Amino acid sequence: MLVLDEHRSEVVRTLCDLVVPGSGRVGPEVYIDALLAGMPADQREATIAAFDALEEPAAGGLESLSKRAYTPEFMTVRALACEAFYSDFVAPGAPGPGAWEEIDFNPPLAARLDKDWSYMGVEV
Repeated sequence: MLVLDEHRSEVVRTLCDLVVPGSGRVGPEVYIDALLAGMPADQREATIAAFDALEEPAAGGLESLSKRAYTPEFMTVRALACEAFYSDFVAPGAPGPGAWEEIDFNPPLAARLDKDWSYMGVEV
């Protein structure tokens, strides 16, 4: 991990899994950490603050988190959770499967893609 410490990594994974059920199995915190590492400092701090703001509601489960559904923090977390999962990212060592397999997204061109996340600094 480049930006997130162990605690924040767990918060990111938990929030992603609450917002996009099942996404925790692909290691969304690795994807989001790589994005954070490439962001300008002010954007990175604002994004981390969004996750921090939702940590306590997330601990209360989906019902508690849903009370924050229309906040800018939630919208930020939701966008990143969706991107991390539906881009078909699977972190090294994560059990998977990726989203494309789960939703049966396999048109011929997509099936031929060699997903390479090295441009983000993640070696798969």
